[in-house]
Amino acid sequence: MAAEAISAVAARWMLAGEWRAHPGRVVTAALAIAVGVALGFAVHLINASALNEFGRAVRTVNGEADLRVRAAGPEGFDERLYPRLARIDGVAAASPVIELPAAAGKTGLTLIGLDVLRAASVTPGLIGDRNARTAFGEDLVFLSPALLDAAGRRPGQTIDLTAAGRSRTFRIGGKLGAAGEGQMIAVMDIAAAQWRFDRLGRIDRVDLRLAQGADAARVQRAVAAVLPPDAQLADQQSDERTSDNLSRAYRVNLDMLALMALLTGGFLVYSAQSLSVARRRAQFALLRVLGVTRRALLAQVLVEGAIVGGVGAVLGLGIGFALAKGALSVSGGDLGGGYFSGQTPELVFAPGAAAIFLVLGFIAALAGSLLPAREAARAQPAVALKNVGDAVDPRIAPRARFALAALGAGGACALLPAVGDLPLFGYLSMALLLAGGVAAMPWLARVLLAPAQRLTFKAPALDLAIKRLWGAPSQAAVALAGIVASTSLMIAMAVMVASFRGSVDEWLGQLLPADLYMRVDGAGLGLDPETQARLAAAPGVANIQFTRTTALRMAADRPPVALIARPGGWAASDIPLMIGRAIAPPTGAVPVWVSEPFSRIYGRRVGDRIDLPIGPGGRTGVVIAGVWRDYARQHGAIAIDARDFERLTGDRARTEASVDLAPGAQPASVIASLRAALPPGLAPRVTFARPRELREMALRIFDRSFAVTYLLEAVAIFVGLTGVAATISAQTLARSKEFGMLRHVGVLRGQIVAMLAAEGGLLGAVGGMAGIGLGLVMSQVLIHVINPQSFHWTMQTRLPWPLFAGVGAALVAASAGAALLAGRRALSADAVRAVREDW
Repeated sequence: MAAEAISAVAARWMLAGEWRAHPGRVVTAALAIAVGVALGFAVHLINASALNEFGRAVRTVNGEADLRVRAAGPEGFDERLYPRLARIDGVAAASPVIELPAAAGKTGLTLIGLDVLRAASVTPGLIGDRNARTAFGEDLVFLSPALLDAAGRRPGQTIDLTAAGRSRTFRIGGKLGAAGEGQMIAVMDIAAAQWRFDRLGRIDRVDLRLAQGADAARVQRAVAAVLPPDAQLADQQSDERTSDNLSRAYRVNLDMLALMALLTGGFLVYSAQSLSVARRRAQFALLRVLGVTRRALLAQVLVEGAIVGGVGAVLGLGIGFALAKGALSVSGGDLGGGYFSGQTPELVFAPGAAAIFLVLGFIAALAGSLLPAREAARAQPAVALKNVGDAVDPRIAPRARFALAALGAGGACALLPAVGDLPLFGYLSMALLLAGGVAAMPWLARVLLAPAQRLTFKAPALDLAIKRLWGAPSQAAVALAGIVASTSLMIAMAVMVASFRGSVDEWLGQLLPADLYMRVDGAGLGLDPETQARLAAAPGVANIQFTRTTALRMAADRPPVALIARPGGWAASDIPLMIGRAIAPPTGAVPVWVSEPFSRIYGRRVGDRIDLPIGPGGRTGVVIAGVWRDYARQHGAIAIDARDFERLTGDRARTEASVDLAPGAQPASVIASLRAALPPGLAPRVTFARPRELREMALRIFDRSFAVTYLLEAVAIFVGLTGVAATISAQTLARSKEFGMLRHVGVLRGQIVAMLAAEGGLLGAVGGMAGIGLGLVMSQVLIHVINPQSFHWTMQTRLPWPLFAGVGAALVAASAGAALLAGRRALSADAVRAVREDW
């Protein structure tokens, strides 16, 4: 009982005394946890809010429909399917829909044609404020509030809408009050939409509402049995999977990077707790002599870590909520990724996620405190009462068995496949590599310093510094843990981003060989054959190639893929874009060339046959003739010869063109001649750009997409340097007795300060080398495992050598500077008082 009372009082006394004596160390550890929790929680809140808003927009369009039959290709499907679906047993209501990408000026929108009477029971939110007079007007259109504002129109005025290559004028009959904020929707009568936009006999969607009590699975089987090849069945679950797949890889990667920042915080807690235990080794030994059990000492250190983790986690939740609110107001819900552009969703607080990140903060702090707690509990009281040196006998070489096991397990995890299209084993590999790298620090410090330790230097300060670090590898490892953790994560992200950016830049150079590029802005617009002929004959044009991009749905639960019709499919000049071998397709087969993401997502290889939802009968079998590199379309793309596309679809319109200039022609004059050849109504909607401008624009988009990654890199550098300074300062201040003894044997104050600066510089150099080396290994997991499994594209490694040099120099300077400043403070105490306990 007495021992328990002593333990309780001692715990409070030691905790309060330690934190009063070294508040900076505690604050740094708590802030490290707070930063990791804040980043993770903010990213989660932003993504959850964006997905919630995106889902609300989808629900507005889908209304109360239980099932949807939708077209797989841009041509829609035969409207005679609609009555067959409506007569299926268990279907209470069916609503046919025309859904076209359209434009009002330069504003993109979705044009929806529907049967008002049918839609009233399935998608009532799309009816708008109609009345008996405005229910069926063929020239009436109803606009969402956001579209009214963007177009600068009011009900009763007219508006020009362009879709399917045709421009028509409509009168605004009213607004769609149920449309969400930012939704660009125009709704009109389905018969008028078919007539005015040349869609007679074709529809794009049928919304189905099931009868009460109907067996949903049976109805789905009955619907699937009557579907033509160019139609797909979708339900609420497939829609949710589609929206989730749209940005899941981007979201999960940001979440994981934020958790890596939290892991770095755990290593800084480990550094702080290790130093605290080393400073109080004699105090713990005294408690053991007085009867306090090992379990009580273990609990003491773990409670300290839990308090630090709890404070940091609660602080991180508040910071994360504020960060999410600010990010939503500045960059919207896509965090620069472009998945939810145009949306400014309302921030939704997630109590469940807050609880999870709170627990993660606790776990990170407790994990960082576990090894120091075990060290405090296992110390021998008789030895620890007088020993303030390293916890390991310097004559015993540090072992690296655990480090090698963790590194080997990390390498093995990197070879495992994705789980549910997510690189979970890839991130586990990075965590194990990080743990193994940090665990190897005592051994690595001894190995790197061993050659210098055998020498005798003329400078006593350098000689003392090397021999002290070599003889105290575990204390050196404590300081190195934070350095290696933060540096390796930052280097891994930096190498990945540099490699990705360099690969994109090289790819753009291969993709943009022409002198000039033109593009029709606005959905539903295109260049007809007559306009194409006039453009080809424009002065200064040596050669012009036209392409068209449309969307195909290859699976009901995945985002659409891009179908690119271009002359020749892929010519010999495009071979640098190819990955692996290309083949000549069998005689009579239609060849296509699929992008690398398509090949990985759908598991298709060169020589495989696939069905495209285009052509006679709604389905055409084609052969994959090659796989090409594409960084622009994460969800896949298919290139097809323009002649095959035109033969299968009858579509002769084109949306883009690449222009080779005649010798001596000036780009500005050629642009003017091309614009003059365009129809007056289309000319303002065509943009021209040179390859350099397109590359600069693409790289700006890239940098915006990786803005959060750059932020995480900056945070890693800041946390790492702060942790280095705090750790080395605490270590230096804890060695006042050692400095007093050195002063007694004749070592000058200036020599001790120089020794400390040399120690700090050596720690920074060793930590920098280890961190950069481990970061390079982890970057290969990011580049060759996580990115292909997440985003389905590959890249070549490119090393940012200036960054390596800058990080190494910063670590050496920060470590040496922190040791120097702390050493001056430690040496301010009288040398006699510093060693009085040994007399």
